[in-house]
Amino acid sequence: MSTVKPPPTPTMPALAAALPRVEDEIRALATSSSLPVVNTFTGRITAAGGKRLRSVLVLAGSLAVSGAVPDKAVTAAACVELLHAGSLVHDDLMDGASERRGVRTVNADWGTGPAVLVGDFMLARASQAALERISPFAAGRLAQAVADLVEGQVLEVLDLHDPDRDPDAALRSIALKTGALFEVAGVLAAHCADADEATTAALGRYGALFGLLFQILDDLLDLASTSQRLGKPVGNDLRQGVYTFPLLRALDDDRRDLLRRRGRELSDAEITALLADLRRTSMVADTLEHCTSLAARAVRELPGSPGSEALGILRELPGAYLDWAASQIA
Repeated sequence: MSTVKPPPTPTMPALAAALPRVEDEIRALATSSSLPVVNTFTGRITAAGGKRLRSVLVLAGSLAVSGAVPDKAVTAAACVELLHAGSLVHDDLMDGASERRGVRTVNADWGTGPAVLVGDFMLARASQAALERISPFAAGRLAQAVADLVEGQVLEVLDLHDPDRDPDAALRSIALKTGALFEVAGVLAAHCADADEATTAALGRYGALFGLLFQILDDLLDLASTSQRLGKPVGNDLRQGVYTFPLLRALDDDRRDLLRRRGRELSDAEITALLADLRRTSMVADTLEHCTSLAARAVRELPGSPGSEALGILRELPGAYLDWAASQIA
């Protein structure tokens, strides 16, 4: 049985009431194919759930700006989550993963080609729903987020198994691969609340910084947590040759030489030994310090009245997620 401790979730009544509506819309969009076999896989993927932080960002952002959660914001939250889910189908395919969140992946059960198509279907449905139910602007921003995500993934692939990768290159990749989805969540939150351009841009910057923090912490946990705490194997990035920001800043000549010589053939024993070695360095403290700075920068971007309860949730969310991640470190 998993001992995974969930990340913080919002407690504000208006958000708690809106989140089930988002889940309903995700499920409806994901299973809207005329082909039952597609719906079987898309329904299974979305039913596995997730942290839903992007949904919280959309809903709380709209609530902070307008004082309500408009129907368009619920749709926007569902679109962002569906886009994210579709991208994970493609990620699983690229990684050769057989399981995610305790559920068999599409590529494991149905094969490579069908997995590509299922992921594409989810991305298309997200943009279609945004166009039909929100606005052309929303659909365009979601399409741009997909393009950014692809470019970020390509940058990562180009640097696979490269221990000389620049840490700034790793940040650029995740800013596109992960930050773009959080950024579009902030932008759509403001757009659905009819905010002005300055507010829309500010919430987008908040989302981008929070997304960067989120991915850096995720990368750190892969190096410094345990399978029992995370509910999934650790060291996966090392196995796949993805040398992340926390790792690159912790590499000395000996560790870099090990990856240069053995990176593509690291045994489980070598990975375990390297993880233990990294945990004895300042990697964890340095990364948490960096993320603390990102959290503060994100909060400074927030617009609106300091007394807004919804805005308060957005102010607390980066720090709360940082605290949760720190609690998962071995």
